[in-house]
This record gives sequence, structure tokens and C-alpha cells, in this order.
Amino acid sequence: MFALVDVNNMYVSCERVFRPSLIGKPVVVLSNNDSACVARSNEAKDLGVKMAQPWFQVRHLEREAGLVALSANFELYGDMSSRMMTLVAQYAPRQEVYSIDECFLDFAGVPGDMVAVGREIRARVLQWTGLPTSIGFGPTKTLAKLANHVAKMADRKPGRYDACHAQVCNLGALDSAALDAVFTASDVGDVWGIGRKLSARLNEGGIRTVHDLVRADVATLRAQFSVVLEKTLLELRGTACLDVDHEPAAQQQMMCSRSFGEPVTTLASLIEVVSQFASRVAEKARQQQAAACAVHVFITTSPYRRDDRQHSQSVTLPLVRASADTRVIVAMAVHAVQQMYRPGFEYAKAGVMLVDLRPQGQQQGELDLFGTGEVADSAEPSRLMEAIDTLNQRFGRGAVQVASAQHQPRNGQHAGKQQRRSPRYTTRLGEIATARA
Repeated sequence: MFALVDVNNMYVSCERVFRPSLIGKPVVVLSNNDSACVARSNEAKDLGVKMAQPWFQVRHLEREAGLVALSANFELYGDMSSRMMTLVAQYAPRQEVYSIDECFLDFAGVPGDMVAVGREIRARVLQWTGLPTSIGFGPTKTLAKLANHVAKMADRKPGRYDACHAQVCNLGALDSAALDAVFTASDVGDVWGIGRKLSARLNEGGIRTVHDLVRADVATLRAQFSVVLEKTLLELRGTACLDVDHEPAAQQQMMCSRSFGEPVTTLASLIEVVSQFASRVAEKARQQQAAACAVHVFITTSPYRRDDRQHSQSVTLPLVRASADTRVIVAMAVHAVQQMYRPGFEYAKAGVMLVDLRPQGQQQGELDLFGTGEVADSAEPSRLMEAIDTLNQRFGRGAVQVASAQHQPRNGQHAGKQQRRSPRYTTRLGEIATARA
């Protein structure tokens, strides 16, 4: 038996833990530069706010309907997620953290009433972290994911599903008639892995509900679509094709990119921000114990400023030796920016991507005959990077960094706009909430 534990409206729920006055109000959390709505409370959804909708399109709702908009506080959300995941992991032998707000639990061999277990988990998470959750159980991961959707909808919009499924739903405990009723009430697009385009194609073929999909011919679906959809169908029928992955596969590439708060026009400022991105992505690679074989860098102006001159370019530079050394990655990124930069343009975004990641220690060393300036492959750089990472973990990100990535105040030219960010209550001593009697 699998379970999917999902925090309801994660970002908004984290804000409400420390600001109870937001409960019951329409709330949205904005993306970098406060540009788009990336999280919505149920009240905001009822106002018609769409996922990823630009903020300027719904800003009038602040005045007309009391909509509250907050800048993203990822440091807070990440810490709250870690607390929730640690707590939930105690209930099952295996856990797969699927995203910042979702995790799968494998209850194989665990006896008892799963609905009762789910309600205990939900109550414990709510009591200890303040985060409301929905929990779905099923004999396969796809059914557990669908059960989680049913639990949410039965709680938020009564009538579509039986009220007994609200908050915690176990599809594995239903008889065939009750399961068919759930499948009939569920759109095929509600199934994990079936997006808008695939859903539209299935609808054209007469498959509109999950019940229609379950009754479809496996061979026909495989021929017309893919083996992935075939596995989805088998999972819906109760045949497990996906297992809980408690050690997710390593990434093959990773990126750090961001839009700027204000246009960047000088080479020095562009080098500074790209150096910061390169430092961050190199740190992420070391956390995965990986090394990159190439560095990809891009810079671009804003396509939305049609009156501005446009310039977008990217460069991929191979490394002589695979590396996760910050000095190497930053040096290559700076070299790429120097090649791409053109004066007279207002750059709006940049990014650094590490390409062809490999496990550290598996790459073959080579002689640097042409003096590219890369750091030699020895234990010395590894010890230095380990020391830097330790210091940054202890004293905060950016405490130690390369000179070209020198820290700028949050209102610097390239800093993202976060005019509405709440305090980082759980990770910064100076921002801890004060309790008053």
C-alpha cells in the first residue's frame, strides 16, 4: 500500500502558520520579481486567480476583493518542508520526497486501518507544524496520487465525491462499485502524468473519465500513445509498475537562473550576478557529489519590452576535467559572459547550467597542455570547497565566496524584487516571531 502526503497550498499554508490573520482571506504568493502567482489559497482560486497568472492582471483584486499578495519566501518554505518530511517519515518504512510539498510513503507490511493511520498523520503534522495536509492511499503510486486528489476535492468542493473521502482517502479499501463511482467522477486529466495535450487527445478518442481509461484496451493505447500511458493504465487497474524511490536518480544537469529586478547594462554587474549563479550551481553539484563536464551560460534582454533593442545569446564551454570547483565554474562562466556581452543593451535575465554531470571521482584526469586556467585535479581543491561549504552552512550563504560574486544589498541593480516577503521565521535569529501575552 502506498500513500501520498501533500500539503494543501504549501506556500500559502506556511505563511498562515505565522500569520493566522491570513486564514480565510484570499492569498497569493508571487514568483521571483513579484511577477506571477505561483501559489493560491482556495479563496484566491474562487476569485478566479489562475496558476502562473501575471500579477498585474489580478492586482486590482487587492482593492476590490481584499486579495493579499506576498513575495516568495523559499527559505521559510524549504525549512517547513524539511520539518514536515522528517515527521511523516516516521510512519512508514520507506519514503520518497517527490517535491517540496509531496512525498510518497510505502506501507508494505504495515498492518492496520490505513484511513486511521492517515488521519493520525494529518493530525500530527497539523499539530506539530501547523500545515494542513491531504493524504491518499492506493495499491499503486498512481492510485495513491488520484486518491490524494479525491481527498482534496471532497474536502474543498463537497458534492463531486462522497464526503467520507475528504482529507484522507483510501482507494484500496473500496469495493468495485464505490471505486467505479470515484473513477466516473474523475476527469482523465486528474490522473498523474496526463497533461492538457494528452488529455485533449484522449477526449477526442472518447476517453473523458478515469473510468473510460480503465476500460480502454491496453494494446490500443500503447500503439496510439506510448508505453508510459500503458503503465499508467496498469497502475490504475492495481498493477504496480512504479516503486518508491528513496534515493532519487542523480540529475544530469542543473541550473541557476533568475530575472533581474532592474535591467543590467554594464559588464561588471553582469559578471557579478553570473558569478553568483555559478557559485550557487557549483555548490548544488557538490551536494550531489557530481562534477560537470561543461558549463552553459546565457544572457537575454526582455522580450516583453518591445521598444528595447533585443539581444539573447548562450555559450557552452567544455571543461578539460569534470569539476564542481567554484573557482573553475565561475572562471568559465565569466569567460562566457565576456564573449557574449554587448554594450547598449538592457539585460533582464541570465543563467548558468552545469551540463553532463558525472559522479565525482569517475572522470579521467588529463594534462592541461594549453593552460586554460582550470584548477588541477587534486585533493586540495576538494578540501578547500568543503571548507567553504561548511562556513557558508554555518554563517549563511555568501559568507565566503569568490571576489567576482561579491555580495550586493538586496536593493542592488540585479536583485530580484521581494517587496512583500515575510520574515524568515525559522531560519534567521533576527527574524524569529515574537510571542506576546
